[in-house]
Amino acid sequence: MLHQFVADHGMVISGAILLIAYILIATEKIQKSVVALIGASITLLLGILPFQGELKEVGGNIVYVKSVFEYVAFDVIFLLIGMMIIVHITSQSGVFNWMAIELLKLTKGHPKLVLLALAAFTAVASAFLDNVTTVVLMMPITFIIAREFDTDPVPFLITEVFASNIGGTATLIGDPPNIIIGSRAGLSFMDFVNELTGIVALIFIVSTLVLMFLFRKSLRASKEKMEHVANLDNSATITDKGLMIRSLITLALVILGFVTHDKTHIASYVFAVAGASFLLLFEKPKEIYKDVEWLTIFFFIGLFIIIGGLEATGGISYLADQLIKFTHGSLEAACMLILWGSGILSGVIDNIPYTATMAPLIAEVQHTLPYTGEGHHPLWWALSLGACLGGNLTIIGAAANVLVSETAATKGYPITFMRFMKYGVLVTLISLILSSAYLYLRYLR
Repeated sequence: MLHQFVADHGMVISGAILLIAYILIATEKIQKSVVALIGASITLLLGILPFQGELKEVGGNIVYVKSVFEYVAFDVIFLLIGMMIIVHITSQSGVFNWMAIELLKLTKGHPKLVLLALAAFTAVASAFLDNVTTVVLMMPITFIIAREFDTDPVPFLITEVFASNIGGTATLIGDPPNIIIGSRAGLSFMDFVNELTGIVALIFIVSTLVLMFLFRKSLRASKEKMEHVANLDNSATITDKGLMIRSLITLALVILGFVTHDKTHIASYVFAVAGASFLLLFEKPKEIYKDVEWLTIFFFIGLFIIIGGLEATGGISYLADQLIKFTHGSLEAACMLILWGSGILSGVIDNIPYTATMAPLIAEVQHTLPYTGEGHHPLWWALSLGACLGGNLTIIGAAANVLVSETAATKGYPITFMRFMKYGVLVTLISLILSSAYLYLRYLR
């Protein structure tokens, strides 16, 4: 009886599990990874996702039903673990301390210029690297800089997260939704660069300036402190030159692997795990494994399973269908609805399965909403901008957000759901308004 009830009301049940999980995460009464694992357990106990893939007859057609393991993005999991290990081992050489001090000296120790420099570097790096990889590289530097200023690192971390999600929107490889869109729509790397780089740069500049203003009280330092910071002795910062050389060469090769992914067709996580494995040959693995953020890893696994339940029961497809139906045959309405709908939904629902569901729908809709202008159909750019930029809305809107918040908490600087959302709503609103103006002026007028 329970099995039949779940089968008949699977979408509602999986939607309720996801909603309750988000509420518990937002209230922070229970640790996020525990909430995600409980939700995943309920999803599996109710049989919403099968343990093994199987063929089923649905509406007279034989369809393949994916197993729970196919909904867990193990490429993300292994990428996270691999990069955490590489960054931790590299940091032991003192190289991140050296980079941080050099950055402080370059900006003359002015906190606002430091914030701008960190944000710009993060945005550019995220256009070519996975967002998660970028923030993993930036966090050690950020904590060191904050310690030198004797200030709260949270404003720097929040700005970097926003910069990573904005910068990742600019290229085909910058964010997973763009990879999905590029594949489905036949868009090349240069298509994304030509169409999105300009608007992404504008969004970054406006958002960063707004954040500098909002964080202005935290971005202050005495003249003595600035002079001290600008003239720090950096000659003895590197503690192990052999480790530094070995780690940086490995890190450079891993990043090269990421950038050449479209040529080699080797997944990013393979390079990350290979680099981590090589460096572990020279370390004590048991000690290194202790520094992997396992709470973050288990949070992702649980969340993938919960969202997989909603996807398997047709919940994400239903939401996407409703967005399309409201357009009433208007290309302008469809673009704006997809942009804003994607932006809002991607703030609370993982943007990868959402984009994977929307892409085939847009492939069909673009034929009923013909576009006679220049360039590719604007619905694709609306989806890309909405899905990628919407990740800034909440702390669980993108993988980079979760990783930074969990790491900051372990360092004694918790970033609460509501504190992040206070800035996330504003940055997302700015991003979507500017994107709307761009789509209208570029394609729709």
